[in-house]
Amino acid sequence: MRYFSGFSLHGEEELFGEFLDNSDFTVAGFSYGAQQAFEYAYASSERVERLILLSPAFFQLQKPAFRRAQLRYFQADPESYTTQFLANVAYPSDTALDKYLHIGTYEELAALLEYEWSVERFEELKERGVKIEVYLGGKDRIVDAQAAFGFFSELALSYLIKDVGHLLR
Repeated sequence: MRYFSGFSLHGEEELFGEFLDNSDFTVAGFSYGAQQAFEYAYASSERVERLILLSPAFFQLQKPAFRRAQLRYFQADPESYTTQFLANVAYPSDTALDKYLHIGTYEELAALLEYEWSVERFEELKERGVKIEVYLGGKDRIVDAQAAFGFFSELALSYLIKDVGHLLR
């Protein structure tokens, strides 16, 4: 399996064992990593059978002012921004993310916030035989889970897990 980590994280895939499989033909990613996993699967000339998107970062419906504010807050104090961000990622669980901490860059945050999910690319992946699964938490404090579910459920097998957050816990 090829796995892509979330923003400011590294090695957190162990938190998602119940959603992942270790097949050589599976690509998966969490949050920002879901965007990267999607792009990897789309561009890959290698065989991909299954694409697992765990709490995909979904900001394309947010106003530009929201995106600019996030980037300003990060630029002003990356450590404080990351601390608050990871607290929101973990909510409502008490999962400590310290051991996975890998402070992201301004460029990574900008890419995460500006990313546009493509309906056409979803369709192309499905035509290639890729099974796409999306998992979202109903109590997510990072993305609007209802809006994300509305988007992804039209394109892929999607699960909205009621009482969990962005970390799917």
